[in-house]
Amino acid sequence: MHLKFSILSWGAWSPHYQQANEWLNWPTTALDQGAEPSAVPKLAHVPAMQRRRLSKLTKIILEAINQCAPAEQCRSIFASQHGEINRTIGLLNDIVDESALSPTGFSQSVHNTASGIYSILSGNRAASTSIAAGKNTFSQGFIEAFGQLHADPEPLLLVYADEPVPQVYRQFSATPEWPIATAFMLAPADDTQDALATLTLTPINEQADNELSLGLLLSSLAAKHNISGSFSGWYWELNCD
Repeated sequence: MHLKFSILSWGAWSPHYQQANEWLNWPTTALDQGAEPSAVPKLAHVPAMQRRRLSKLTKIILEAINQCAPAEQCRSIFASQHGEINRTIGLLNDIVDESALSPTGFSQSVHNTASGIYSILSGNRAASTSIAAGKNTFSQGFIEAFGQLHADPEPLLLVYADEPVPQVYRQFSATPEWPIATAFMLAPADDTQDALATLTLTPINEQADNELSLGLLLSSLAAKHNISGSFSGWYWELNCD
C-alpha cells in the first residue's frame, strides 16, 4: 500500500527556523545559537486582544498555517502528540496551590484548542479532526489525510505541532527538543497542476538504510530537493521535480 499526496503549499515555524526559506540552513544553524527557545511568532495578522490570550503552541500553529495560506474554507487535521500539556500542567499546579483557575486557560487547555481558535479567527466552518498518536503522530496525520482525500478529493489542511514537555515529564519523552509547527495543503497525488512536490509513504517491515527526520524533510522541501528514507514507521519519498 502506498499513500501518495500532492503538496500544494506549506509553512513551518521553530525558534531557529521561522520561515520556509530558513529551513535551507538546517541543520547548520546550531540549536544553541540564534533565537531563544522561548521565542514566539509575532502573529501580526491576529488582533492583539486575541493574540495575548493564546498559548505558545497555538501561536506557532497559527504562524505555520499563515505561511501555508490555505483555502478560505477547507477541511483541516490537527496532529499533536502532547497538545496543550504545558497549559494543563499550569492549571494542575494552580489547583495544588489552591489558586483561582484562569477561565481562558481552562477553556484553551483541550487537545483541539488550536483547531477551534483557527476556525474562529479564519471563519473556516469546514470539518476539523484532531489526532494524538504518540511518537507516530506525524505519520498518523498523513494517514488520516489520505483517508479523507480518498473520500473527498478536495484539498485539505494538515497541521502538526508539538513543544517540549514540562520537566516533570522529561524522563518519559525527550522529543521534541524545541517547539515546532508545520502546515501542509494536501491534494490527491493525481492533482499535480499546482503542486510543489509529491510525497509517497510506504509501510516498511524492516529498518531502511537511511533515516530521515522532520527537519530534513522540511529542509529538502525548502530546497526542492528529492529525498527518501525511513521515518516514523514509514518509508518516505519526497519528489520535487
